[in-house]
Amino acid sequence: QVNVVQSGGGLVQAGGSLRLSCTASASITFYTMGWYRQAPGKQRELVASITRGDTNYGDSVKGRFTISRDNGKNTVYLQMNSLKPEDTAVYYCNAGGTAIGYWGQGTQVTVSS
Repeated sequence: QVNVVQSGGGLVQAGGSLRLSCTASASITFYTMGWYRQAPGKQRELVASITRGDTNYGDSVKGRFTISRDNGKNTVYLQMNSLKPEDTAVYYCNAGGTAIGYWGQGTQVTVSS
């Protein structure tokens, strides 16, 4: 069992920035790490993912969000810039993929207009 603990998030005005962090209780070196979000009434969607060498972003966040990882700290980050009201959602960290991976507790991000 791997515990995944998220931090960061909160309330920000449109155009602002936030950084989310996600720390696992075990090594993430060989894990694909991802950030997902779920807005009220909508399905959970991929925000960004990072493998050992590649990154992937949802179309709505490309150019604004950056995912990075520090394997030495078992931590993955999501830097969110130029935030928009439509980015408002609960953000979840995932370690190891959505099929059999591990999920963080969720973090609310609210962007006011």
